[in-house]
Amino acid sequence: MPERISVTLPDGVRLHVEITGPDDAPVTVILLHGWTLDTRTWHRQLTGLPDALDLPVRIVAYDARGHGRSDGTTRSGANLAQLGDDLAEVISTVAPTGPIVLAGHSLGGMTIMEFAHGHPLFFATRVAGLVFISTTAEGHTHTVYGLSPRITGLIRTVETTGAGILARGGSWRVHRYLLRALAPSLRWLLFGDRCTPEDLILTTAAVARVQLLAIGAFRSSVGEQQRLATLRALGDVPAAALVGDRDRLTPPACAESIAAALPTADLTICPGAGHMLMLERPAIVTAALAEVIRTAMGEPSDTADLQAA
Repeated sequence: MPERISVTLPDGVRLHVEITGPDDAPVTVILLHGWTLDTRTWHRQLTGLPDALDLPVRIVAYDARGHGRSDGTTRSGANLAQLGDDLAEVISTVAPTGPIVLAGHSLGGMTIMEFAHGHPLFFATRVAGLVFISTTAEGHTHTVYGLSPRITGLIRTVETTGAGILARGGSWRVHRYLLRALAPSLRWLLFGDRCTPEDLILTTAAVARVQLLAIGAFRSSVGEQQRLATLRALGDVPAAALVGDRDRLTPPACAESIAAALPTADLTICPGAGHMLMLERPAIVTAALAEVIRTAMGEPSDTADLQAA
């Protein structure tokens, strides 16, 4: 069972943190979940990664502010710059020494980029590897939902208006009965060709825990973020970028631009997969994580065919 602790941030927000693995492991991996989700989306990597490695590993996963079992956020705190600062605080508290590998899904990947942008020296001295999963460095530049430009524009208008309304929802959360009705839409938006009932239930349950304010208020900075220049400045840090070719939120162009900015990044495009790669293609995600960790630690490579579905 993971050790569960709280990390209290400078503004008083308490983050729910789960830690597995030995304290004296040579590397710490920090997993950051996506927008409206929580640490449960990483459950297959939390159990699979130790078995995939031939060295001890310490794994840290936490719920972002306004998500999961962490405290709610204020509207002023619901932005990517704050999430980057939160990550710096988590590292300082639970992994104050030793090399770190950061893995971020969607909003989590954007949080990593914001941490690199806002804390460049801290990042350079501690981060030994990066894994970006279904994320972007260009806000909503490439997000077209797999639809025509006209329909995309309409959805974007509705989304922007809805985000403003949700941002006024405070600590309220989406009612479970409404989520049941929305489940088919979440299935279409977040998953590709395959989606088990268990994965849809887990994802829907995560959305049920998100503060309405967090759903709405984060939308602005998520859509506006531009961090390709930050990635280009990171040098030769071992990295990987993964995406599904059916991802309607962060399509392959997002991962391709990340890989172009980070020449060390191995790009993996998963056929038939959507936005929830950790659930849809867990073996590929775990293998990519393990490979970056080995490279970061100078261990012999055990490269698998990550392109396999």
